[in-house]
Amino acid sequence: QVQLVESGGGLVQAGGSLRLSCAASGRTVNSDTMAWFRQALGKEREFAAGISWSGGRADYADSVKGRFTISRDNAKNTVYLQMNNLRPEDTAVYYCALDKYRFGVSRDQYEYDYWGQGTQVTVSS
Repeated sequence: QVQLVESGGGLVQAGGSLRLSCAASGRTVNSDTMAWFRQALGKEREFAAGISWSGGRADYADSVKGRFTISRDNAKNTVYLQMNNLRPEDTAVYYCALDKYRFGVSRDQYEYDYWGQGTQVTVSS
């Protein structure tokens, strides 16, 4: 049984930083694309960032490009999202997702096979 467990969310002031982690169990993820999606209250879930199985390719939504960095440590079965210069509009529940055996990164949430339970990020102005 595959489980994805996010951690690292919290409350931060605008301009601050947070680092999210997503630990996978039940599967070795070194052949899988991993991504972070987010969902703000009253809005649809949207793609934030994704990284290919080797870490050689990363993709970012325009809204986070230059501020967020996604990375992975396959030896630890973990993916990270470093979020800098946070803005109030980044407030959302952040979800980790896994896309089995994909080459590259998809922004389509329906392509992803497994999801974490989410972690809340709140940015105050």
